[in-house]
Formats: sequence, C-alpha cells, structure tokens
Amino acid sequence: MQYKAVVIGSSAGGLNALKSVLPLIPAGFPAAIFVVQHISPDSDNYMARFLNQRSKIHVKEADDKEKIEVGTAYIAPPNYHLLVEEDFTLSLSVDEKINYSRPSIDITFETAAYAYGSQLVGIVLTGANTDGAFGLLTIKNYGGYTIVQQPSEAESSIMPSEAIRLVKPHKILKLNDLVMKLLEPGFILPK
Repeated sequence: MQYKAVVIGSSAGGLNALKSVLPLIPAGFPAAIFVVQHISPDSDNYMARFLNQRSKIHVKEADDKEKIEVGTAYIAPPNYHLLVEEDFTLSLSVDEKINYSRPSIDITFETAAYAYGSQLVGIVLTGANTDGAFGLLTIKNYGGYTIVQQPSEAESSIMPSEAIRLVKPHKILKLNDLVMKLLEPGFILPK
C-alpha cells in the first residue's frame, strides 16, 4: 500500500518531538502532513513559525477552507479543531472540547481517515492524556497505517501507551526510525 497523507498527534513534550521529526522530512515530500499539538488557547503561531524555519517542507498554521497541498505540514491553530474534508480542503471548528482539548487529535485523525481511507498514515507521539487513541483506531479500521512513538523515548508516555493498548499499531518506533519509515521508497505515493 502507498499512502497520500500523514497525520501526527502530540501533547506534552510534543514540540521537542516535532522538531526531531519535521526537519528530517525532505523538500518535495509527496504527501500532506496534518499536525495536532495540544497548545494553550492564547498561543500565537510561534510553533508553526519555529518549525517552518527549521524544516525543508513548508510548515504553516491551517486556514479555514484551505486547499490541501502536498509537501506542506498544516498545524492546527490554537483553540480550533482541525478537520480534513473529503474534498481535500481544511476546516476549522470551535465545537466543544474533546478530551479536554481544542484542538482535538481524535477529531483530526477521524476526519482524515474519512477523507483518505486506506491511504493515510496516523502517528501518535508523546503526551500526557489519551487523546489520539480512538482517532488512531479509526485510521486503522479504515485500512490506514498506524505508528506510535516508543513510550520509553517519549517525554510523557501516557498518550503513546494508551494508543498501543487500544490500537495495537503496525509499528512502535523511536522518532528517528519513524522518519525513516516515512521515507522508505514506495511508502508514500509519488505526486
């Protein structure tokens, strides 16, 4: 199977994990990446700017009704749920918090699974709650590929441990090995 999009969820310790992953993705990466990091509702777009300055792909905050482009990592803005639509655009929502979080990893994972079906890779990284586990299960149930960060490497092991317990993912990997998996020849569908 070849994949067309990657969705990543992280919480406590997530910025450190993301700065170990996104800068290793090469320019011209033939997939879109959606990132949900639990963040304070009052944050500015520092995280997107910080990661963009260090990455070869374009990293930006997602905009409402934006058309999805490959080679771009879209960060869920503070205090908004990020939804991936079946027409391959993005939507932002201020619906109620899920798992005490807005943005919710589960919502982005679930909507991405509906849009991309079996051509989606879901990744759960470090975090101190259980958000992302049900969304990753949805990705697996739709035929997508599931990866969880090795809990012993995570700054907070609760989120990856819960995802492993609930989903039994295809791979449990350290961050460096996770990037190598994404870059395996033929794993991501060429443009």
